[in-house]
Amino acid sequence: MGSGTVIAEAERTLPISLPTTTPDINAKAERRRFSPITRRILAVNVLALFILVGGLLFLGQYRKSLIQAELSALELQAEMFAAAIGEVSVTADDVDRQELIAEVARRIVRRMVETTDTRARLYRLDGTMIADSRQLVGPGGTVTIEELPPPGESKSALSHALELYYRLLNRLFGLEEIQPYEESASPWAGDYEEVVVALSGDNASAVRSAGESGLILSVAVPVQRYKRVVGALMLSKGSWAVDAAMYQVRLDILKMFGVALAVTVLLSLYLASTIARPIRKLAAAAEQVRGGVNRPHKIPDFGRRNDEINELAVSLRDMTEALWRRMDATERFAADVAHEIKNPLTSLQSAVETVTRVRDEEQKQRLMQIIADDVRRLDRLISDISAASRLDAELSRAKSAPVRIDSILQTLADVHDAARAGQGPTLELAHVNGEPLTVNGMEGRLVQVLRNLITNAVSFSPPGGTIMLDAGRQGRNIVVTVEDEGPGIPEGKEQAIFERFYSERPEGEKFGTHSGLGLSISKQIVEAHGGTIRAENRRSADGRVCGARFVVSLPAA
Repeated sequence: MGSGTVIAEAERTLPISLPTTTPDINAKAERRRFSPITRRILAVNVLALFILVGGLLFLGQYRKSLIQAELSALELQAEMFAAAIGEVSVTADDVDRQELIAEVARRIVRRMVETTDTRARLYRLDGTMIADSRQLVGPGGTVTIEELPPPGESKSALSHALELYYRLLNRLFGLEEIQPYEESASPWAGDYEEVVVALSGDNASAVRSAGESGLILSVAVPVQRYKRVVGALMLSKGSWAVDAAMYQVRLDILKMFGVALAVTVLLSLYLASTIARPIRKLAAAAEQVRGGVNRPHKIPDFGRRNDEINELAVSLRDMTEALWRRMDATERFAADVAHEIKNPLTSLQSAVETVTRVRDEEQKQRLMQIIADDVRRLDRLISDISAASRLDAELSRAKSAPVRIDSILQTLADVHDAARAGQGPTLELAHVNGEPLTVNGMEGRLVQVLRNLITNAVSFSPPGGTIMLDAGRQGRNIVVTVEDEGPGIPEGKEQAIFERFYSERPEGEKFGTHSGLGLSISKQIVEAHGGTIRAENRRSADGRVCGARFVVSLPAA
């Protein structure tokens, strides 16, 4: 009684050790405006968008095409101007001594570029510059004209930022090396490579950087009279048209970027909320289940979501139910252990108290025998209980390997034949010597299952009876059958015999010889291997019970 009382008290006090307070996950989540998942999703989506827009804003190839178009138009214009100069401002007295007339050339150059935004410079064959559309020559000397941008057309901060971004990319990646534009105090043809080429009779162009002012585009063409080169004309202009076109395109891209950024952020927040909020609910529910002392806490149901979140919720729900079932099984096992240990302890206590008052030696010997039997029974119970309690941990840690069921059955049959007593039952094998029957599992535990079934059949078989073992492949399973010729299984007890401490022993067997855990352990091992075990009665043609049959089915390797 004392032992049973202690165990009962332990069971009643067990829930007190569980925590009664749990951290409020929802409160923590409220303190964080954005969850880490939300921040990561935003960062990934927005970063990808920034990289894409950054590449679009560069527009290097588009810029080159605009510059090339400007140079082509400038070259066509220069050829027309050069043809006009060659017809009007070249001396025609001696073909071999043709040269440019400076005064006439200056007036023509000045008049030709009045309606354009270009600058024209005219060079003789010796390289000296005789005309510049931005210089006026008069009695008072030479006056240089500097064209200023119209009021209100200065570059905005956005334009400066875009230009700075373009230059930075050029500098970082070395995409384009542009030489600076410089003017010397004594201009001559050697200052510009394209003019030197034009004096040799070919057209040439160049692009130079003018710093904050942008680019200077220049084209030089030869001035000819009767196919004879008499000078070179260079037209140059700024890149204002190109810059304006690039600015407008980049501005349109930025507008689209703003819209895309807003949509990306909103969709990212929506996506993150569909992930982070359910996970947060699942975490809160799991925390409540962990810290609760009863079972009202349920895992949220996301059945409408046909995605991984729903799969996670289902898995958590199944895991929670499995934990509760495991706790229930542990409680039942503790109660069964207390009950099974209490019986021999009560008998032992009664025998000990009685033996001290008995004077008859024969009665003392019987009581001492009872005490010895109860001690052995307690030892056997404790050993079996210890093995059963360690079984789950051992099965979870053990590694599976291919196991030959046919070899195990043959070995067990040989051992049985070697140890068989004179009137003991014989063991017959069927269909075992055919194809290999292999499963994945733990060989030692599978041997334990088959040995338990054979031992159980031996204990119920009549003297001189036969135990039949059969094994074969059925579909994707390996099926092992153990049959005996005993009294069979009591009606309605086909499932109960696999419960812990259930004992239905043959007549004449000494009480307490078995703990009632053998079949329960066997079922636990088989189910851990993904198989099933069942029991049924064998019946004759007239319906009479003629023995028991145990069927073990394991997945084939």
